[in-house]
Amino acid sequence: MPADRPQNSPAYSASACKAAFAIPGDLTSPTGGYHYDRRLLEALRAIGHRTEHIALPGGFPFPSGAEMAEAAAQLAAVPQDSALMIDGLALGAMDTGALDALRAPLVALVHHPLAHESGLPAPEAQRLRALERANLERAAHILVPSPHIKEVLVANYAVPAARVTVIRPGRPDAVRVPARAKAKDGPPLILSVGILHPRKGHDVLIAALAQIADLPWRAVIVGAPWEPGHDAALARQIEAAGLGARITLAGRVPRSELDALYASAHIFALATRYEGYGIVFDEALIHGLPIAATTAGAVPGTVPPGAGRLVPPEDAHAFAGALRSMLSDVRAYADMAAEAARVGAALPGWDDAARAVGRILTRALEEHR
Repeated sequence: MPADRPQNSPAYSASACKAAFAIPGDLTSPTGGYHYDRRLLEALRAIGHRTEHIALPGGFPFPSGAEMAEAAAQLAAVPQDSALMIDGLALGAMDTGALDALRAPLVALVHHPLAHESGLPAPEAQRLRALERANLERAAHILVPSPHIKEVLVANYAVPAARVTVIRPGRPDAVRVPARAKAKDGPPLILSVGILHPRKGHDVLIAALAQIADLPWRAVIVGAPWEPGHDAALARQIEAAGLGARITLAGRVPRSELDALYASAHIFALATRYEGYGIVFDEALIHGLPIAATTAGAVPGTVPPGAGRLVPPEDAHAFAGALRSMLSDVRAYADMAAEAARVGAALPGWDDAARAVGRILTRALEEHR
């Protein structure tokens, strides 16, 4: 098990919980799930918990045989006096027998069920659903980022509600920009942030923007290419709609550039097909941005009433209507911006999340003894 911090570091105390956090792939990857894992790991260490990072192979949730064997060996090496937290990207795809062989008490972190990923063939989704359900039965406790994911696990995976705790993400590292600092020159900026993957619904957003081409606006879509070929498909869609001069596919941008985009944006828009939480919505709220989004997954529980407009997923016409009303109704826009700023200012921090997780890890260890 790699030791990222010396066990005798002053940040650790004698009463701190000993734990390992197993995460597949590159922890710096630009997705909300990896951001959540990275910040939670940092926060657990910051409040004194002796938390090691186990870097599992990056092939999950579809690992090769060699990657599965390597992951099983890494997890089996965690001692029984350490709680073991496993990210759902790996947990849901692990051989159940490998989990039965663990010495450490298991705590699962499920961002959203693997079988709910868009575009999966039906047989593969069924296989993952059955495997994930079996693996979740092995967990002493399950952490999820939103009430929606808890409801999904209880309803579709036969998980008792008492074994699931919602640990919402902490406040993003963003500072709300006062309204007077918003850019006043040029057409209003519509900002979208999300990896270039079909699940994020950027194609729906582009189709909606084409329906409001009569209004003044410009749009920037920020997100790293993720699904092979999807970025090229979006670029072709933009050109076919004649919007090449108005919509920018910015790719992955530095944090400073993203902050500048949030600061100058007028609306945050994400036509997502599914979200287990959606940390970018918190970033929009902190910046006081009204939000145009969908009713998919956890979005209604993340975007508060009054802070934006939510429409059914896959409905470009309805999404266009939401954007049109937000661009045209000055009074309603001002009310949504004020509500977004109010909610954004009250978001809890990662230290709150870490304290709650620390209590769960400690209890899992105590019950395992």
